[in-house]
Amino acid sequence: MKYIFISGGVISGIGKGITAASIAFLLKGSGYRVAPIKFENYLNLDAGTINPIEHGDPFLCEDGTEADMDIGTYEKFLGEEMGRDNFVTMGEIYKTVIERERRFEYDGEDVEAIPHVTNEIIQRINNLGRLKKADIVVIELGGTAGEYQNVFYYEASRLLTLKHPDDVAHIHVSYVPTPRHLGEPKTKPTQLSVRTLNSLGIQPDFIVARSEQYMDERRRERFALFCNVHSENIISAPDVKSPYEVPLVLEDQKLNEKILKRLKLSFKKPNLTTWKKFIDGIYSKKAKTIKIAIVGKYFGTGNYQLRDSYAALFDALDHASWKVGVNLETKWIDAESVERKGGEMIGRPDGIIVPIGWGERGAEGMIAAAGYARDKKIPYLGLCYGLQHAVISFARDVIGWPDADTEEKNKATKHQVIHLMPAQKKYMDRRAYGGTMRLGTWDARVKKGTRAYEIYGKIDTSERHRHRYEFNDKYVKDFERHGLIISARSVVENLCEIIELPKDRHPFYFGTQGHPEYKSQPTKPHPIFVAFLRACVI
Repeated sequence: MKYIFISGGVISGIGKGITAASIAFLLKGSGYRVAPIKFENYLNLDAGTINPIEHGDPFLCEDGTEADMDIGTYEKFLGEEMGRDNFVTMGEIYKTVIERERRFEYDGEDVEAIPHVTNEIIQRINNLGRLKKADIVVIELGGTAGEYQNVFYYEASRLLTLKHPDDVAHIHVSYVPTPRHLGEPKTKPTQLSVRTLNSLGIQPDFIVARSEQYMDERRRERFALFCNVHSENIISAPDVKSPYEVPLVLEDQKLNEKILKRLKLSFKKPNLTTWKKFIDGIYSKKAKTIKIAIVGKYFGTGNYQLRDSYAALFDALDHASWKVGVNLETKWIDAESVERKGGEMIGRPDGIIVPIGWGERGAEGMIAAAGYARDKKIPYLGLCYGLQHAVISFARDVIGWPDADTEEKNKATKHQVIHLMPAQKKYMDRRAYGGTMRLGTWDARVKKGTRAYEIYGKIDTSERHRHRYEFNDKYVKDFERHGLIISARSVVENLCEIIELPKDRHPFYFGTQGHPEYKSQPTKPHPIFVAFLRACVI
């Protein structure tokens, strides 16, 4: 088994995940079995309890793992499902080591960070490789070089390199800024980052230089001189329009071939014809532009707006827009603003989406958005939280229950149309929030003759779930009598999965308790998003 470690330098969010996924994609194209894994710094056991504003949209896997969004990037590039074994946090590592110590599995040794924590890290890597029968494990190290939180990951990398020098490659993805007042790329930040790696006992084999433009020969010479890396192994990674172009950029510079040579593996040129055709489709001229308003509560971070809070949703919309053949403009609207100013502030977009969310803040704005889309006949897509608020809006405005609400924000209401799953009450009472939800893939049965059946084209389907609260079946007859259709139910517990309005009442009004955005892939967009955008074009 071979190992490729990918570290980051200078700033976070520089593109380690895209680089790791692109390298795995190219290696797979060369005929190798590749298994990617992401190691995160934080002490959370998973990403499920982290505010999306803090660390972006947690990616939900088929097996229920709530992971970093880089795991979603791996899925999209490789076309393979990721899960529990592809994602590790430092909290999980510590917890495992401490539990083993409590069970006396270290035979009375004094348990220390080195070797016990580093051994656990290496074991996770090897376990994944064996499980996936991988030829190569691609290991993405969270954070940036020099942070105290990830030092044990780097030490594990050093130990593996020491033990298997011909089987390990280290790739350092670093930022090369071009200060506006100077007008030239500056390599000093990367030089210092590589020096930090050297102080940890690691010499990178390759540097992937992230910059605005391609690196020139002058910058390559500086890297070679100060970073002790051959100039041909300094790979330029300029900004591109789409992240799916990155594998082509890396392949043009023969990074795949160079990595395999470093690992003493044979090289077969990957066939990228289909991928290139896909990229051409992304960049092809589109006849129409549609505008989608997204009413969410996690856009704001200080004076800035954050795309990563809804990363999977934006990706799914992109995938669907390429399939439909339209340009896409998204308008990000803070739900609290809608709460204060009313639905009219949304304007007249071609479509409205209310995405995932938690808690009371901004909820009334989302309810107003759902009602506004229904009244103005604007195509509407409610995702999880968006389904629940569409139900509440319908109960208030159509059925005539002004106090209708969700138990999550109003336990005293007489019409609790969205309520807590009974099995979860005992956990919520003792504030045990992590891992208490309906998580992972759930099978559902779709009702024939509905829009949902038209979209899926079959009765049996499944979606990934990440929620606690459900449609309250106590009121199902009231909703159906007033025209709301429950078009899909879960197979196991008969829970409401999809709601919709009939076509003669609304051009497209659709809510799903699942999360189709997590299953969308660039060459296989999710049919719900495709149907939604097609409705927006009309």
